[in-house]
Amino acid sequence: MIKRVLSYSAAVVLGVAAGVVSALVMSGLWSGKQPMEFSDVNVDGWVSDFAVGSDQASPYVRARVARHGLLALAKSEAVYFMRNADNEGRPLSEDCDYQISGRKLPAGWWSITLYQTSDSKLPDNDDAALSIDATSVIAESGSWSTLVAPQRPDGTANWISSRNSEDFDLLLRLYVPDQALLDSPESALSPPTIERLSCKGEAA
Repeated sequence: MIKRVLSYSAAVVLGVAAGVVSALVMSGLWSGKQPMEFSDVNVDGWVSDFAVGSDQASPYVRARVARHGLLALAKSEAVYFMRNADNEGRPLSEDCDYQISGRKLPAGWWSITLYQTSDSKLPDNDDAALSIDATSVIAESGSWSTLVAPQRPDGTANWISSRNSEDFDLLLRLYVPDQALLDSPESALSPPTIERLSCKGEAA
């Protein structure tokens, strides 16, 4: 009888432990993953979870969004893509300078914001240059480019500051997305490219 009780108790404890661990992992609390790293969409390295901001979002998705403070809008209002590596797959780092280039995106308006990888927060600097948007950088042709660097290069108008960020991610927000993007993001989206220009102590 005692052996059976112990067996049942062990099963209950293991079941509870497994449930807690799985909940922590799926919500991103244990793994440290960001919401978009549980992605179901990947367009040239820009990843997204289209469950974010949808009515079908599971409790785990809602927990990840709440933890990282995305304040996600409904999909009809905005979709989100994240990237943490350059064109060659190298992690984005404060030690390097980058050029982001793109063209017209399938949305009414868009922005790109830099966040620290470690805690998904804005870097602690006062450069007032942590984001760009369609209004500030887009040319009449629809093409655009901007630099990401810890210091603004001389003569550079479009700049995102990576100062005090260490490793970082870039979050692309597409507001009022075209229906084609919602239906088939892989074919509708031509995402920005991220070229590493130079790094401290090494050639690009």
